[in-house]
Amino acid sequence: MNQEKIGFFSVSFLLILSLAVGRFVVEKNNLKVTSPDSIKGIYECAIGNFGVPQYGGTLVGTVVYPKSNQKACKSYSDFDISFKSKAGRLPPFVLIDRGDCFFTLKAWIAQQAGAAAILVADNKAEPLITMDTPEEDKSDADYLQNITIPSALITKSLGDSLKSALSKGDMVNMNLDWTESVPHPDERVEYELWTNSNDQCGKKCDTQIEFLKNFKGAAQILEKGGHTQFTPHYITWYCPEAFTLSKQCKSQCINHGRYCAPDPEQDFTKGYDGKDVVVQNLRQACVYRVLNETGKPWVWWDYVTDFAIRCPMKDKKYTKECADEIIKSLDIDLKKVDKCIGDPYADVENPILKAEQESQVGKGSRGDVTILPTLVVNNRQYRGKLEKGAVLKAMCSGFQESTEPAICLTEDLNTNECLENNGGCWQDKASNITACRDTYRGRLCECPTVQGVKFAGDGYTHCKASGALHCGINNGGCWRETRGSYTYSACVDDHSSDCKCPLGFKGDGVKSCEDVNECKEKKVCQCPDCKCKNTWGSYECSCKNGLLYMREHDTCIGSSKVGTTKLSWSFLWVLIIGVGVAGLAGYAVYKYRIRTYMDAEIRGIMAQYMPLESQPTPSGPHMDI
Repeated sequence: MNQEKIGFFSVSFLLILSLAVGRFVVEKNNLKVTSPDSIKGIYECAIGNFGVPQYGGTLVGTVVYPKSNQKACKSYSDFDISFKSKAGRLPPFVLIDRGDCFFTLKAWIAQQAGAAAILVADNKAEPLITMDTPEEDKSDADYLQNITIPSALITKSLGDSLKSALSKGDMVNMNLDWTESVPHPDERVEYELWTNSNDQCGKKCDTQIEFLKNFKGAAQILEKGGHTQFTPHYITWYCPEAFTLSKQCKSQCINHGRYCAPDPEQDFTKGYDGKDVVVQNLRQACVYRVLNETGKPWVWWDYVTDFAIRCPMKDKKYTKECADEIIKSLDIDLKKVDKCIGDPYADVENPILKAEQESQVGKGSRGDVTILPTLVVNNRQYRGKLEKGAVLKAMCSGFQESTEPAICLTEDLNTNECLENNGGCWQDKASNITACRDTYRGRLCECPTVQGVKFAGDGYTHCKASGALHCGINNGGCWRETRGSYTYSACVDDHSSDCKCPLGFKGDGVKSCEDVNECKEKKVCQCPDCKCKNTWGSYECSCKNGLLYMREHDTCIGSSKVGTTKLSWSFLWVLIIGVGVAGLAGYAVYKYRIRTYMDAEIRGIMAQYMPLESQPTPSGPHMDI
């Protein structure tokens, strides 16, 4: 090993050591042993950082401890052992001893033999640790992305108890529970992705880039819909003060050793340096900041995926020029991005990278971020395969129950329990209304709100529309019938929810309302000359001998004698004619008086201008012709 590589490893060790004194949190889930009684109880186990943990769900199974290959470092087919489930049996949880090979290899071998999950028993009494993937230079990791079963590390004492029970012939059943592994306080999930622009770190970098491409669509849908709040982050280290002027720190760091990243190829003699990675990481962080200020943070996903495709290190395009072209093509303000980046060579702090280093230190239940890549969901570090489906499971488990977006309720992520027997909830098949509500964590029996109308009830055995407008939904659950052009309903569209048969009907108002025969019950048409005819929902009253019926008084007009009625009509006509004649006479007198008055006025006016024959000639001298 040459001196440059020795120097590299020395500096890398110091950089990592500066962060290692932090607090790393082991993410856990619950393990509940349901039988036998001797070990029944709830225990903690550590979630493995590979495979697909069933975030938000549970898995029930029975524990199996193989007689051979108990460390699962060789194929079980070599020992003629299979764990494949048989019809009617619980899924097998294979108990495996720690040691001799990587955790991931144990999981892969057990999965190939038919295991539904693995429980790795620690080989020494110590606090739980996180089982992680191996370093790329130590193992062929092509199988890593094919691990789909969940894994958990259990303490040595629990492992010994499980082995003891199995050796006695007891059946050991348990539940693996991830329902509370991710907090789910409200309708929005906040998540962080601690990532890296480096594309030359082997399988992990390839997996990370593939995840960014595959997850981009879902991430943008969630962000645009306001369902999530996403923030990208980047890990950097600082160079110890004693080495800031060394060749290693100068090539690995910017801003005089304040922000560093390992050499991409782990060789100072070729390719790009660690400082190039830091600058591109800073550029990605600044792109996000500028986009977030403009209200379009989801465009960050377009930038990083385009950069990975168009500007790879292997093509020597991992440059500012290539990045700037993408920034311009996405209509991002390049001047603002450059201003955010600042001068990488200046002996000053960069506020963006300083904030990133501070964020690496754990707050609350999150713990320090030391693994790349790391996903944090609702302040809990995600453990498992970095793959679209697995990550979506974790994120969907972070929504408050019944507030999940539609993407979380697809068949790929969720089993719709309402499809089978309506989930055991109330339903009205006639109007296609159900109280069963599918959620990511299961189903809820909750009386629904339909077209603004709230149903009230327990959700299991009954739900009933209530409040104003409730009659518009299945007639409020009340009786309703139409005959010909007439329709009657027992539902009253007010804030009450009772069903009452309308006037003219009697019954419970729910199943039936029967017509009341008012004629038979002698409630109407009781005058001597009245004739009664029952109709559906009402009645008709008429009078004999052509008399007029007054419904409000239930009587016939002039019902004493026919002659009296005729006399009344004659008198009425005489009265009408008399009023008419008097009116005409009055009008004639009025016209005469008006005419006389007008004539007098006109004569008076004319008399002022010319003599009239009836007036005497004025006296005075006159001249004969």
